[in-house]
Amino acid sequence: MAFPGSWRLAAISLALIMLVPLDSRLVSGQRGNDRADFRSPRTVQSGGRKGEFTFARLRYSSGDDWRRGYGYGGYASWATDYPKADYQFIQGLRSWVRSGLVISDHPVAISIHEPDLLRYPLIYIVEPGRMDLTREDATGLREYLLRGGFLILDDFWGNYEWENVRLQLLRIFPEYQPREIPLEHPIFHCYFDIEEILQIPNFQNIVYWGRTDEKGGTVPSYWGLFDESDRLMVFIGRNVDNGDAWEWIDDPRYPLKYGLGAYKIGANVIFYAMTH
Repeated sequence: MAFPGSWRLAAISLALIMLVPLDSRLVSGQRGNDRADFRSPRTVQSGGRKGEFTFARLRYSSGDDWRRGYGYGGYASWATDYPKADYQFIQGLRSWVRSGLVISDHPVAISIHEPDLLRYPLIYIVEPGRMDLTREDATGLREYLLRGGFLILDDFWGNYEWENVRLQLLRIFPEYQPREIPLEHPIFHCYFDIEEILQIPNFQNIVYWGRTDEKGGTVPSYWGLFDESDRLMVFIGRNVDNGDAWEWIDDPRYPLKYGLGAYKIGANVIFYAMTH
């Protein structure tokens, strides 16, 4: 069974969008304001517009389940930066990136075994360094990816969390190993031309400590899990925190270059996933 035909239509329409460069002057001019264009989740009307693309994040089990709740108030690892980062990323795609893609007003948080999982061509996973997949979870994600789905892994740091990410990927695909993605890969040039791998920092670290790294993770890189036909299925951000940049770009204390860098990465990944 393939993914719904609407995915194909969305990919075609996305491929026909005129690509308008991100204007840093536009963003700079907005940063001193209250950012009324970024609507709080508490003020977004119920229902909302449904689009050809919905931003989805995965609800997963983790080693810190003692503190979890299935709402974002429970501070489970999957809910880091949620829901503000998701809403701001949606709005950023519309206003800063100027994407013509019709994006749903509301993001979703979905678990692996929900039937609707196959409705979302791209799913975001935050803090996978804490993720702990069961055999059933791994089987569900394997099926999702083999049917054409795409995962983004973001916000994990240092060797310990990297090894856990590798373990979770092995549970899904024991036959494949992640490999580093070079800057020449099309994913870095399919929408914006990304010529440098920035270490996108956590808000607290950069604002209060003046540093971009954490937990010993000093070198940023992007890795991928590819199938036997060399299709990229999983995009892995190592020692970067794009979600925090999406969440905090409206705060003038957060350096603009990191915010823009995170939005460029996000836009490119969506464009690539929807057209490949």
